[in-house]
Amino acid sequence: MSLAPFEPTTSVDFIDEIPPDSAEGGRAIEGRSPLRLALARLRTDRVAWLAAGMILAMVLLALIAPVISAATGHSATNPDLVNGTNSFGQPYGPGQGGFLLGTDNLGRDVLVRVAYGARISLLVGVLATLLATVGGTILGLISGYFGGWIDALLARLMDAVLSFPYVLAAIVLAAVFGGSLGLTIAVIAFFSWAAIGRIVRGQTLSQKEKEYVEAARSIGAGPFRIMFVDILPNLVAPVLVLGTLLVPVAIVFEATLDYLGVGVGPPTPTWGNMLADDQGSAGFGAWWFWGFPAIALLITTLGFNLLGDSVRDALDPRTERIFATRRKASVLGPDTPVGGGGTQSGAEADTR
Repeated sequence: MSLAPFEPTTSVDFIDEIPPDSAEGGRAIEGRSPLRLALARLRTDRVAWLAAGMILAMVLLALIAPVISAATGHSATNPDLVNGTNSFGQPYGPGQGGFLLGTDNLGRDVLVRVAYGARISLLVGVLATLLATVGGTILGLISGYFGGWIDALLARLMDAVLSFPYVLAAIVLAAVFGGSLGLTIAVIAFFSWAAIGRIVRGQTLSQKEKEYVEAARSIGAGPFRIMFVDILPNLVAPVLVLGTLLVPVAIVFEATLDYLGVGVGPPTPTWGNMLADDQGSAGFGAWWFWGFPAIALLITTLGFNLLGDSVRDALDPRTERIFATRRKASVLGPDTPVGGGGTQSGAEADTR
């Protein structure tokens, strides 16, 4: 009795195009790393493309802020009551007086100020999140790996930071040292690292009992080598997702501090202090004072939140079936064969 050779099935999501092996006449299998799998999933995620487009639009606006200022001939900080207000001394509305988004109560171009405000918000959001991510990851690794009194001390420190009213701390620090860009970044980073540190600590407590860590110890690897070479690569996914989701939190935090007058002070344009300028615009009915910076803030935070959700889904292997079904529907068309010869629409495939 002869048996037919068994040919294992392969998934397009985990195995590349399989080239013929000229030496043995067989077929070689090439695997994909988790990073390549995640990138492949992101390429088919329409929400990720939309989020990336929103973020890139705001980054481009921030980069060309000096170009916009030079092209319009308007400053972001200097008042211009002569050219920036009408004959009644009131600010121009959108599209009036040669101002695309109008002017504020001091005659300054709202478009120029929104563009320069994007620079502050993106700088604070990205830099504060980077500092918080690095600090939280290091302290979380140390706390989870060493345990004992070190873990108890760092864990209580994380609890204290998470429970402290950060707005009150920012107001006190601004009253003592004066509001500035550096102080804003430091305050946001300090009150953000604990969230990442707690996640990393919990993951490290789980990973340090794995077999690969025991094997590293058995060959004489030191604790810091194990933490940063063996354990840390397995924590990249949750840290990356949490860091992406912390960027919009930092941007909103910065706007809140500026709105309260304890962040980056005027005349530096930020979205927060532009929203605060609306308090004096009631007599003009100037909705564009707060409308356009609020829209820019919404687009930026929504873009980062959507991107964070997409990255989380792409790095989660449990969502593989969803991505595989979407790819199959996009390649084979809206009517794909299912089971015993039936068809399945693209909308049904997405919810499979």
